[in-house]
Amino acid sequence: MPLTKEQKQNIVSDLEQKIEKQKSIVFMDFTGIKVKTLAKFREVLKEQGSELKVAKKSLMEIALKNKKVELGTKELEGEVAMVFGYDDEITPSKLVYQFSKENGQAKILGGFLENKFYQMADVIRLAELPSKEQLLGMLVGTLNAPATNFVGVLSGNLRKLVIALSNIRDQKQ
Repeated sequence: MPLTKEQKQNIVSDLEQKIEKQKSIVFMDFTGIKVKTLAKFREVLKEQGSELKVAKKSLMEIALKNKKVELGTKELEGEVAMVFGYDDEITPSKLVYQFSKENGQAKILGGFLENKFYQMADVIRLAELPSKEQLLGMLVGTLNAPATNFVGVLSGNLRKLVIALSNIRDQKQ
């Protein structure tokens, strides 16, 4: 049954609200994915501060144009869903990438970040980056390495001194 004009306007205004408060958008093709699988994915997204929204491409196009986002959603292939990231810019791309690896039918079509559209390859590269916590851990490890190495060098000299004194003691006995 076709949507009424009022229903279409409600969908467009809902999309506009989501576009307004998003930090990033990932477009994905969900053709052939079962409803239960998609529902579980929505729960995972919700836990991570993201949301999946499905609408007709023409309605997506209208909502994006109303928010001054120039993007040809009609050119995107398949059944298109928008994954909005509200808390973090990178999380939606990571979650969609992981979902597409687990479900071979799902495909990343592109993404919108910092008022710029990124192609599929760019979004995948972004998704493969380490998380913020991992990067901070690597930074702490890098900053800690010189001090750890210095302590190792100092203890090595003391260890050699103790071994030398022990050898002298053994020779005298």
